[in-house]
Amino acid sequence: MKTQSSKEIRLYNILFPIWLLIWIPSYLWLFLIPANYLIDRLVLSWSLRNEDSRKELVRKNTWKACIAGFAADLAGSLFLLAVYLLIDKLNLPSEQAMENALGWNPFTSLPGILIVLLAVLISGILIFLLDRSILCKAGLDHEKAKKSALTMAVCTAPYLFLVPSSIIY
Repeated sequence: MKTQSSKEIRLYNILFPIWLLIWIPSYLWLFLIPANYLIDRLVLSWSLRNEDSRKELVRKNTWKACIAGFAADLAGSLFLLAVYLLIDKLNLPSEQAMENALGWNPFTSLPGILIVLLAVLISGILIFLLDRSILCKAGLDHEKAKKSALTMAVCTAPYLFLVPSSIIY
């Protein structure tokens, strides 16, 4: 006699793409957060090297830029996750190749690398916009804030999205 209905259980990829793995709370954060802060501090200091009030601007705004960078990286990760899930739902003929490219190695297909580069670009644009706003609110001239934010965006965009998970797992 069977009283419970049987349910289908599916296990998909247990190995997460690297761009998703960094958002799972772990000991990795003990390295990622200070490293990101240090990189942001160095790039911000370098981008403001000709500013008289550089030390003060860097001291007061590095955490803001760091948090903005994490927010922008999260937006890029969410974009990749949305595309990954959308491809899975659409059941496209090239679904497996695209899922492989987005989740495992972006260099295995041209559309895959283009989507990952778009995610890096989205995050970079958000870094630029957020950092420019932070620096303008800190009292920096609009043109100088724009140049510094552009440097921050180019240097701190999440190029980690391009690292194939296959080299880690």
